[in-house]
Amino acid sequence: MPSNSESRTQAPGLTVFIGGGNMARSLVGALLHDGTAATSIAVVEPNDATREALARDFGVAVHATADAIANDADVIVLATKPQVMKEVCRALAAHIADRKPLILSIAAGVRIAQLREWLGLELPIVRTMPNTPALIGAGATGLFANDATDDARRAQAEAILAAAGRTAWIEREDLMDAVTALSGSGPAYFFLLVEALEDAAVAQGLPRATARALATQTCLGAGRMLVESGEAPAVLRERVTSPNGTTAAALDAFAAGGLRELAAKAVDAAVVRGRELSASQD
Repeated sequence: MPSNSESRTQAPGLTVFIGGGNMARSLVGALLHDGTAATSIAVVEPNDATREALARDFGVAVHATADAIANDADVIVLATKPQVMKEVCRALAAHIADRKPLILSIAAGVRIAQLREWLGLELPIVRTMPNTPALIGAGATGLFANDATDDARRAQAEAILAAAGRTAWIEREDLMDAVTALSGSGPAYFFLLVEALEDAAVAQGLPRATARALATQTCLGAGRMLVESGEAPAVLRERVTSPNGTTAAALDAFAAGGLRELAAKAVDAAVVRGRELSASQD
């Protein structure tokens, strides 16, 4: 069932991020904004410039390797690219064997069975798919837990991800590829739509700054209406569509161009790519 930050509790202990890229930054920022102490977060990042930026921007402990910090972790967040996850897990295994922390993975396409094999340990593992709006506490995250994850660990995982916005537990792991295609990649689809609307308005004569301001605020307002009203998008769409009006004309053009079919193809392409990424790690 979906949940949100209103009911979360702060995750205890030390949370160690392995990888300090954009998504890790988003989650670290969200946790700090939510009240987690900087001393409860550490990041392992091999790139000097990225590591220095994390320490400067967030005040968290940073390390070039996991050797000095992994043994102290209550939660390990695997935030590296899928292509290097096998190497990362195998290097990490020796440092977490005694403490057996909760493992959170945010890597697209990497299955729990693969993580279990690479780590060589029976651990509580939660596979997640957050998105970049996590940085402002407006993210959407799907989660799936293995059988070794008890209720306390599930709550711990949810507390971390709920700092970034809404969360939803997924009943079957194979559906995580659909979550990745929908909400994980979804912000890029939205930004592309806003770009297209802005360009279309400029082509009609509006100044670009005005077009961008109106497009972004319109999308923000529409999104808030969806979330706060609880109504289905079709209901809200119908309310603003007068017969033979301007909105109806625009929607007819979208339909003629195959917008729904194109959206389905785009999501399917992302699902297929997620499965390819997973298979490439075997």
